[in-house]
Amino acid sequence: MGASLQGIRVLDLTNVLAGPFACHQLAHMGADVIKVESRQGGDLARQLGADPELNRRHMGVSFLAQNAGKRSITVDLKKREGKEVLRRLVRTADVLVENFRPGVMQRLGLGYDKLLAENPRLVYCAISGFGQDGPLRDLPAYDQIIQGMSGTMSITGAPDNAPYRVGYPMADTIGGMTAAFAIAAALADRQRTGGTFIDVSMLEAVMATMGWVVSNHLIAGRAPQPMGNDNFTASPSGTFRTADGLLNIAANKQEQFEALCRVVERPNLPQDPRFCERQGRLQHRAELKALLEAALAARTTEAWWPLLNQAGVPAGPVYTVGEALAHPQVAGRGMIGRFDDVPGVGRDIRVVRTGFKIDGQAPRVDTPPPTLGQHSSEILASLGYSAGEIAQLQDEQAI
Repeated sequence: MGASLQGIRVLDLTNVLAGPFACHQLAHMGADVIKVESRQGGDLARQLGADPELNRRHMGVSFLAQNAGKRSITVDLKKREGKEVLRRLVRTADVLVENFRPGVMQRLGLGYDKLLAENPRLVYCAISGFGQDGPLRDLPAYDQIIQGMSGTMSITGAPDNAPYRVGYPMADTIGGMTAAFAIAAALADRQRTGGTFIDVSMLEAVMATMGWVVSNHLIAGRAPQPMGNDNFTASPSGTFRTADGLLNIAANKQEQFEALCRVVERPNLPQDPRFCERQGRLQHRAELKALLEAALAARTTEAWWPLLNQAGVPAGPVYTVGEALAHPQVAGRGMIGRFDDVPGVGRDIRVVRTGFKIDGQAPRVDTPPPTLGQHSSEILASLGYSAGEIAQLQDEQAI
């Protein structure tokens, strides 16, 4: 279960989210992920999150979310001795992942070409905002910058309040998932005889997921527009008001629309010339929504959505994050992992795992997120450093 990458060693030189998320997926598939962190605070995510005390301890909630199952070693890559530590690690590794700005690793003397000399079969994955070339390659890029420049924000929100950012770091997360996929593909390449350089652009990764709206522009010549909670491909499909709240309905097919009208006791709507065909429902979306919401006002969301699903109409409530996590559909499938009395945290924590199962089992890792440098001595000893040499590296502040 989750052991497809057992025996694969990944060096995680990344910070914050995109890279850590990528390596988080690989760890859950059985990879030995070694997090190579700076001596001065490590991954910035260690200081991020909603619990100030954990941020002070360098065990911030943002870090805890993406780093279970990894080991941590601190290395100063600006020092000669620190560079040698990384080179030794690379000789034992299959994959290296970094999300520095393009050119940083080369300036350190640790670029792909140099590390390939240490390990000719190394899979080297560089995650950056805009990719390793192009006019924007050297610019810093955070999630919100990418959301804005990809066009995502321009189509998020309603016509009267867009643009809006998506409510979680979707660009970072998509970049990380793209990197994990590319790494797994490189490792699975049976024809591979040498190293592989993977260039992940967060901007392009996000735009690759926007296929429907991008294709409307490229192929149909229609500029995508913000539509709030309405589905741009079908009507009635979106969020509707009920007696006590909101209900998502996706009546995308003719038979679903007709079933919806029967359930809400408006059986004549499909015969209305405005609504009898798909294109007409799109053109008269606002009028149709008003009529349906008048009918939906008769019952609560919790009353409506089971009735609609039973009739073959996809529908569901609009949950908070807490409500979604507590629902048996999520809580009962093993997606939430628990670690007891986590070092550096001082209490139990729960974190999300992956979004899939393998042969009926959710991939999981056995160890909690590491404290900064928790495994430095252990990892160095496995590389052949003696206790005296490790102490000397510590004295020289190389680790």
